Amino acid sequence: MKKISVCLLALLFTVACNAKPQTAQNNKEAPAKTGKTLVVYFSRTGEQYSVGNIKEGNTAIVAKMIAQKTGGDLFEIKLKNDTYPTKYRALTEVAQQEKRDNARPEVASKVENFAGYDTVFIGSPNWWGDLPMVVYTFLEQYDWTGKKIAPFVTHEGSGLSSIPDSIKKTTKAEVVSGFSLYGHEAQNERESSQLKVNAWLKKLGF
Repeated sequence: MKKISVCLLALLFTVACNAKPQTAQNNKEAPAKTGKTLVVYFSRTGEQYSVGNIKEGNTAIVAKMIAQKTGGDLFEIKLKNDTYPTKYRALTEVAQQEKRDNARPEVASKVENFAGYDTVFIGSPNWWGDLPMVVYTFLEQYDWTGKKIAPFVTHEGSGLSSIPDSIKKTTKAEVVSGFSLYGHEAQNERESSQLKVNAWLKKLGF
């Protein structure tokens, strides 16, 4: 009897030692790994509505929060010939005229290895209920096949407007639930803004 007990214990020990540990590959409940992430943004400094003269753009602030939380790469959309006014009202007039003209201002540079990104965050201020025209220039330069786009916007009352739909129409990509934040919040309430950004990212699986 004692010999049988010893044999059984030895057998159980052998099975336990040879059992494979549970990993992300064999655990069906483990979250799927996300692909490479890019955070693209267009932002302005100078005189801005409700926040005065700023040295860091509202959208830039949010973009950096997203990149820090997700570990994504940052890319700023810059104009090749930046002649935009620094005064707020003059800038709104230029933006409105570009929208009327359906303009496509040139961008200064392109994203390297764009094909390697799976998720792309696209951020901009809300100009007349739409994307700034230079963001359309950016969108039209790339192949968005198989990519997921997450739009984010800074504003002073217009929210996302039809921006997610415009991005979807332009890229034909999958556009997930967007995020909007008041510009004055981004500038003056960094801690609460970060919490709102984090809550949105959590819903997206980040």
